Amino acid sequence: MVSRRQLFALGCFTASLAASGATWAQAYPSKIIRLQVPFAPGGTTDIIARVMSEPLGKSMGQSVIVENKAGGGGVVGATELARSPADGYILGMATVSTTAANPAINPKIPYNTLTDFTPIINIAATPNVIAVHPSFPAKDYKAFIAELKKSPGKYSYASSGTGGIGHLQTELFKNLTSTFVTHIPYRGAGPALNDTVGGQVPIIFDNLPSALPHIKAGRLIAIVVAAPQRLASLPDVPTFKEVGLEPVNRMAYYGLIGPKGMPKDVVDKIYNATKTALTDPAVKKRIEDTGSLIVANTPDQFTEQIKAEFEVYKGVVAKQKLSLD
Repeated sequence: MVSRRQLFALGCFTASLAASGATWAQAYPSKIIRLQVPFAPGGTTDIIARVMSEPLGKSMGQSVIVENKAGGGGVVGATELARSPADGYILGMATVSTTAANPAINPKIPYNTLTDFTPIINIAATPNVIAVHPSFPAKDYKAFIAELKKSPGKYSYASSGTGGIGHLQTELFKNLTSTFVTHIPYRGAGPALNDTVGGQVPIIFDNLPSALPHIKAGRLIAIVVAAPQRLASLPDVPTFKEVGLEPVNRMAYYGLIGPKGMPKDVVDKIYNATKTALTDPAVKKRIEDTGSLIVANTPDQFTEQIKAEFEVYKGVVAKQKLSLD
């Protein structure tokens, strides 16, 4: 039989645990927060992260430092995030490449995209674009397809890495158009973009925010975009849907995730702080100026979005018989 003294002691212990947990949650964040980008600097993921880091830090009342963890088409950084402590001090940028495309095509990936992360918020959605170096013989979609069909294997394309969205979507494009170009994977969209702008690789499948400044400056020529409709910034460039390639007409997402098992109070603080940062007109403008659309959905909505995108890419891989071999 449990004595009154034991019951009293148990009650005090339970109350102490609850109080300490509440105090911990209220104290968060008490040190610098690291925001990991699973790609090299210069790509869209890096751009969005750096746009958000200062205003997010201001909303959180603590510095947010961006760290680039490149490799494996985003797998290296995502794996490190999955293995990190779930205390809210290490967060990551989630992309279609790391949470859908790469897991769908790579059965050996060392994390489960549906169970090893805590989705927090999708910050923005961005169009994708196929662009070419100005030296490429074709300057529009019709001529582009004609050139690829005329010279199968002559050209190569750059992507952010093997298994990433640029790789998977271009392979799907090749399958649907019966064309062949050689894949050149990089350690992120930044290096891939630099080599395409420099003329070392003639073609790139990239997210619009990182490619758009080069397109506007004439260093790249946009051929076709993945977007719901033609973009005001590229009114003469057709969408994949317009040219009969609707399966390729999917926008990318850029959100915040953490390791699995993060406390709800901490997730809520990060979510609310991100929402607050996104209400700042200057932050909103900086993101929209890249060609992106603000999303700012809830943790549950982002969880469902990741699941849905993963299923889409699993279907693409199965239907098109794509593999890393």
